[in-house]
Amino acid sequence: MTPVISVAGVERRYRDHQALTDVTFEIDTPCITGLLGRNGAGKTTLLRILAGQQFATSGRVHVFGAGPLENDAVLRRMILVREDQVYPDLRVRHALTAASLLYPNWDAGLAGTLLDAYELPPNRPIKKLSRGMRTALGIIIGLAARAELTLFDEPYAGLDAVARTLFYDQLLADYIAHPRCIVLSTHLIDEAAELLDRVLVLDRGRLVLDALTDDLRGTATTVTGQARGVERFVAGRTTLSRRTMGTQAKAVMLGRLDERDREFAHHLNLRLEGLTLQQLAVHAAEHHDQSDLTAARAS
Repeated sequence: MTPVISVAGVERRYRDHQALTDVTFEIDTPCITGLLGRNGAGKTTLLRILAGQQFATSGRVHVFGAGPLENDAVLRRMILVREDQVYPDLRVRHALTAASLLYPNWDAGLAGTLLDAYELPPNRPIKKLSRGMRTALGIIIGLAARAELTLFDEPYAGLDAVARTLFYDQLLADYIAHPRCIVLSTHLIDEAAELLDRVLVLDRGRLVLDALTDDLRGTATTVTGQARGVERFVAGRTTLSRRTMGTQAKAVMLGRLDERDREFAHHLNLRLEGLTLQQLAVHAAEHHDQSDLTAARAS
């Protein structure tokens, strides 16, 4: 089966900046993939290349088995919603009408429901919308298009926590009803963690982690307590960091824990806390090496 996205050895160079370096991965459908990384990591550049809005300096990019650049047959099957989305001088309802003509799977009923949910005035000119309302318009178009490949690039600029939760709930509900390939670029990793089937972590243009979220859960643990007890517990294990503060210590260790490990920690009066997806992404970015996490997932 041909993957929805196939990227091999992709690089993007500018005159004074290397935006992407040797990026390789494939994504099948259905799947919600998180494209994670700090600002400037290369997320937007990669999404623009996938959407045919920019070319790779080298490497191969296939979407639905073909190059996306200037390929109408491919581009009509996908949509990219960007944080800095630019719209022509139209009213909201005109933008929705135009989108309905572009995307063959357009759901007018869903668009209307979302218009009400975000309290977006259909007759208001887009140029007079607040930043949050323009963001909501992008979300409405991105979801109602029901494109086979939906790319969201930090889609919630200007939305408060309540509106972001509404977006996550709507995205998940529509994905369950209409499974497809969705790539969500975000730096709010823990907020979106429950949505994601898979994560790709970019840092300084390099892909530093590619893993299923279920495989990552439970692979790293923070151990806190008396320094002597912490040292006994982590002895012989791979640690990402260790810090001692007087008689107390904290260590981050890799490897799944079993019941005997937990009983031993209880005996030593230690506190165990699993790392969040965001903390794991930070580790991957700092170390630029998947080998430790890969070994931990397998253990």
